[in-house]
Amino acid sequence: MLNGFLPLTLVGGEPPARRMVLPYGVSVEWLAHGVLLIEPARPARLSLMISAGIHGNETAPVEMVDRLLTEIASGGILPRCRLLIVLGHPEALSKGVRYLDHDMNRLFNGRHSTVDAVEAPRAAQLETIAKEFFKNSSERLHYDLHTAIRDSHVEQFALYPWMPGRALPLNEAERLGSAGIEAIVTHSQKGSTFSAYTYEALGAESFTLELGKARPFGQNARVDVRALQRMLALLIEGHEPESGVIPQRFDVSRTIRKETAGFILTLDRECPNFEVLPKGMSIASDGDVDWVIQEEDAVILFPNPDVAVGLRAGLVLVPHRK
Repeated sequence: MLNGFLPLTLVGGEPPARRMVLPYGVSVEWLAHGVLLIEPARPARLSLMISAGIHGNETAPVEMVDRLLTEIASGGILPRCRLLIVLGHPEALSKGVRYLDHDMNRLFNGRHSTVDAVEAPRAAQLETIAKEFFKNSSERLHYDLHTAIRDSHVEQFALYPWMPGRALPLNEAERLGSAGIEAIVTHSQKGSTFSAYTYEALGAESFTLELGKARPFGQNARVDVRALQRMLALLIEGHEPESGVIPQRFDVSRTIRKETAGFILTLDRECPNFEVLPKGMSIASDGDVDWVIQEEDAVILFPNPDVAVGLRAGLVLVPHRK
């Protein structure tokens, strides 16, 4: 089941048996299309969810998850935590497209109930599975793995959700540093991503990890996820990774939303993530609204004029100030 999980997921198949027991008493259960529950022989404090493939054109994280499963199957990794593996959008993965009807990573925290799209039932299903997985867990941790559609001055970075009264724990920043993550961006409002749901609704420490440039299956040699894979293997085995360099911190200062079809992004269409934005620079216009940089030391993240009206067209970031 473990060795064939990815190809089985891509063709929409089911395993001949939904549950199996590995040596040392580790159990593996097929919960749904693209979802595996792996439980150790003894009770564990940590419940770790690793999701990838929420966008079907982001394959490097999916390949890394497949390698972790191969190591578990061979005995190279002995799970000592509860582990939930999620390949988010199997149909989009099999077609090599970002999504079919609607960006699934905008449909969590109940947003799926407001949209008529093939992704909506899947988002609802993943919420239910995650809720059941984290129920009664002592320590809840979720990494949602992605790659980006554009170049970046910071190759690998994390996005951390926001809630009043919660702050990034130091040990989580240290874990990310050991995984090669160079920067952590903290949101300034509640969101509708998968990690926002598990953070806000389920109380997990949750991160969206951007790991490089999006490429098709088999073309990810330039996406270096070795440090992340090592860190995840240690967590799965019940070990704490050695502390790495604490990533640089950024906060979201403003969210640029495309409110009309006349939205114009005045930045270069190939502008990389974390490009510096001089104070006073006009970066977008939308009807009577002119987006001018007012912040010191601002950078841009996810600039995209082609999103649908009503969606985010970019984020203005500033260095984190304690």
